[in-house]
Formats: sequence, C-alpha cells, structure tokens
Amino acid sequence: MKPYIYDSLDSALIAELRKDGRASISYLADTLKVSRATVQNRLDRLISSGAILGFTIRVHQEIEKEAVRAIMMIEVAGQSTSQVIKKLRGIPELVKLHTTNGAWDLIAELQTSSLSEFDGVLRHVREVDGILNSETSILLSSL
Repeated sequence: MKPYIYDSLDSALIAELRKDGRASISYLADTLKVSRATVQNRLDRLISSGAILGFTIRVHQEIEKEAVRAIMMIEVAGQSTSQVIKKLRGIPELVKLHTTNGAWDLIAELQTSSLSEFDGVLRHVREVDGILNSETSILLSSL
C-alpha cells in the first residue's frame, strides 16, 4: 500500500474542520473551491490514513462555567514513561496529555465537573505506578 502524501488542500481542509467539525461537504467544497467529490475523497483518505482521528465539539465556556480545569505537571521515574502514558490515557478527565522537556516529563490538562471529582482524579493520577512527583495548578479564568 502506497503511503498517503498530504498537500496544501489537505491542510486547508483540516484547517476548515478545526473551525467547524460539522461543516457540510458542500460548504467545504465552496470554501476550498473544489468539487464535493474531491472533498469527500480527501476526507475519507484523511480518516483512513489516521491523519484525522475523530471529530469533537468545543463548548462555550459559559456552558461549562462550573467545570474545574487544571494543568498538572508530572515527573516520571526512569524508563516508565510509556507505561505511565498508557495508564493516564485511561483517565477520561485528562482531556490532553503532552510530553515536554525540562523538570517535568508530562503535562496533563484536566477537566472535572466538581472539586470533589477533581480531588479524586488527582488521587488517582498520583497512585499511578511510575509517577514520582506532580504539581497541579487550577485554571481560574481564560483570557
């Protein structure tokens, strides 16, 4: 099987879908100035190649104004990063996970619906075998 080569049309299509993951094929075709069949074919290939992993929604912060959001910096013991990442990916409240350089090995973005749920997630993360240390900052407001 020949690997799929991404081009500027793929990048433009992905950019439009980042703005609105529910954009119609017709809208995308008009915006990108290509046929609907071209958009559908490109979209199918981007999904099947793994370039697009899924579609999601972004909610206005007023809807989630009671949500507790935080950033957690995590230090991992020795060579256990892969195992730690695998375990952390199983925690749904960790909405994003990033590798980084410097004093911390991983940065996790957390979101819960309450402080008690947040406390439980912190406890769960700290119990993961291979995590040496963590520091968490609650996000108070977005600018």
